[in-house]
Amino acid sequence: MTQLRPVLAVPAAPWVDQVFSAKAVRYGGVVRRSLHWVDLEVGRAAFEAEVRRRGWHLVECNGQLVVFCTARPIQVLF
Repeated sequence: MTQLRPVLAVPAAPWVDQVFSAKAVRYGGVVRRSLHWVDLEVGRAAFEAEVRRRGWHLVECNGQLVVFCTARPIQVLF
């Protein structure tokens, strides 16, 4: 009989802790990072995947990525 190996948790990338450990994140706030930083340090696909995994919202504006750290609906007013 084959014995199953335990599944080991993969440690989070350092950037995840850096970006999403801010106090604002815990209270449904906003995190902003430049596209340049994201592309160089993380990669846009990884950044978007992490935001999506958390169920949050991501907006791009004027060279910045803005993360709304809440799964509740957001509304762009104008």
